[in-house]
Amino acid sequence: MEIVYVYTKKRSKFGHQCNFSDRPAELHVDILPDPTFAASFIYRDPCDVAIQCSQEMSEHEVNTQRFESETCGINHVEGGWPKDVNPLEMEQTIRYRKKVEKDENYVNTIMPLGNHMEHCIKQNNATDIYQECFEEEEIEDGTEEQPSAKTINVFRDPNEVKRTATSLSWHPDGGRKLAVSYASLEFQNVTSNMSLDSYIWDIENPNKPDMTLKPVSPLVCLEYNPKDSHILVGGSYNGQIAYWDTRKGSQPVEMSTIEHSHRDPVYKVIWLQSKTGTDCFSASTDGQVLWWDIRKMSEPTERLVLDPSKKGNLENALGAISLEFETTMPTKFMVGTEQGLVVSCNRKAKTPAEKIVCTYSGHHGPIYALQRNPFFPKNFLTVADWTARIWSEDIRESSIMWTKYHMAYLSDGCWSPVRPSVFFTVKMDGTLDVWDFLFKQNDPTLSLKVCDEALYSLRVQDNGRFLGCGSQLGNATLLEISSGLCTLQKNEKALATAMFERETKREKILEARHRELRLKERSRSEQSKEDETKEGDGDESTEDLVACAEKEFYEMLEAEMKKREKEEKTEKEEDKQEKEVYEEKET
Repeated sequence: MEIVYVYTKKRSKFGHQCNFSDRPAELHVDILPDPTFAASFIYRDPCDVAIQCSQEMSEHEVNTQRFESETCGINHVEGGWPKDVNPLEMEQTIRYRKKVEKDENYVNTIMPLGNHMEHCIKQNNATDIYQECFEEEEIEDGTEEQPSAKTINVFRDPNEVKRTATSLSWHPDGGRKLAVSYASLEFQNVTSNMSLDSYIWDIENPNKPDMTLKPVSPLVCLEYNPKDSHILVGGSYNGQIAYWDTRKGSQPVEMSTIEHSHRDPVYKVIWLQSKTGTDCFSASTDGQVLWWDIRKMSEPTERLVLDPSKKGNLENALGAISLEFETTMPTKFMVGTEQGLVVSCNRKAKTPAEKIVCTYSGHHGPIYALQRNPFFPKNFLTVADWTARIWSEDIRESSIMWTKYHMAYLSDGCWSPVRPSVFFTVKMDGTLDVWDFLFKQNDPTLSLKVCDEALYSLRVQDNGRFLGCGSQLGNATLLEISSGLCTLQKNEKALATAMFERETKREKILEARHRELRLKERSRSEQSKEDETKEGDGDESTEDLVACAEKEFYEMLEAEMKKREKEEKTEKEEDKQEKEVYEEKET
């Protein structure tokens, strides 16, 4: 029902009505001039006033001659030869040319024609100022540039007691800011005067943080919301999840309750692709993956226990230390564990047992980094112990590519967002390695000593040119890599695809061969067991086999000894003959 309210007011309250009409002029007041005011006037001398009695007018017409043009083609054919000269015969044409060139009028005719031709050539060679003449050559020069990296800034922990820079996150809009979380990862090594703060840095101002985040427990991970650059979510050392809004200050807007949070430090938090942009999920070494909605953080919206037996038993769960989620695969996610296993999960499965799809085993220690290739999501990178490995989802038994085992422990790694064949790793000796497996596979393309202490975290900006490295003493180093390492090369995607397919096919062939050998070995062992049971006396059969093996061994030794004696005898005879021939020549 529509509600209407009418305001009423009497005409008399509007005042006297105005009536306009045409009438002659009337004089109501006539004030005569006062001569006493003349002393207060200032005379203007000189006084110039421009007076023009007529209006200025101007008219101009231009009419250009019309020129009509049309495009037509010219068909050039062999012509101009005399009838007695065949243009297809080379000897006749050469003889005729020599005859014409000796004529005196030939030079006089060619000279004026040369001026016309020179004019046409100059017209064809007129420079187009908007044309990029050396574009291809510049690309070639870029590929020949030596790989390099230079330090832009170093953001140091402003506190007296230094803490480890555990994670980095770039601002999603332009990457002008870098969020760094600080925490001491050494168990029970937190002193009373150690700060809990984490900071947001402006990359052009390393002297002072742009903003301070004040959690109740040190932050182990920190992540910007890709849909709202003002919001950050962080995982604390005590297992709680908190989020900040930079427009509302340094204190967290809301935190998860301790009863429904993780029981161990939260090592990774990732934002999910949702309509609201408020969903995220976290992983911890307590063996749980929890899903959150920051609008209601009293308890998680979903929970998954990483029990490999698929029974949901938290005591047998694998500790999660890294997490991977690809927006193009909204139902899939992967977890890297402390035990060196990669667990592939399906979030939309009906039962908790079906959510754990499969595992990939290939590392000896905790998997500190896990990321899918941004161009080829079926291939993913893992960094753990002393090596980095590249996997394919189609092969579970082994990785398709891997780096050599380094002397120093690897602590983090990630793919380049702009080049499918480039990835980065950092080590405990303070070294950053840049790998390009299309260039070489045995050694890194670029190895750079960033600092003297251990590097723990790594993050690359979306443009692939800047990357940040976090160290054990709380220093976040901003590096700029050369253009060759952050510019997509010619045919790089096709070459990377061919490389991945070739290595995947090779591993499948090797896997099938190993499976075949295992089956043969199993059938052979079963056959030997059947033979032993048929013979009845297994001890005598084994003794006969040992005696037979010894006999064959001694026969082989005797044959080898006889062969060596024969060779030594022939060598002595040859030396004797050579000596006799030499003595005869001397005599």
